[in-house]
Amino acid sequence: MDESAAPTENGDQEPGKRGAARFARPVLIAAAVIAVVCIALLVIIFLLDSFNATVYSVGGNDIHDNTQESRDIRGLYDGARAGSIVFLVISLLAAAVSGWVLYRGRQQGGSDNDGGEDVDFEELGR
Repeated sequence: MDESAAPTENGDQEPGKRGAARFARPVLIAAAVIAVVCIALLVIIFLLDSFNATVYSVGGNDIHDNTQESRDIRGLYDGARAGSIVFLVISLLAAAVSGWVLYRGRQQGGSDNDGGEDVDFEELGR
């Protein structure tokens, strides 16, 4: 067994995984989770807006009227919608940047430990 592949005793990572590349995978995962949560929140807000408009129109009113009550109902979730869109855009940008960093690290050969050799199944079993 090759001892050079074993982790060092002092807990250091590989020399190729320094800088921004070591944070790229956790940032990508967190950005994906935040994006999914923001999309779910936007869907819920859309459903709540539709429900509120339907309930308001049952009494014979129109949600597009120029009354204070209809304006209040239309603007009920504006803050949550705007915040969700802002966090969605930020998380998508963070995911794109971290994906690019991971791709760049892979292209530079930082994660290729076998030296580019083609190893067949028999050699793996030794």
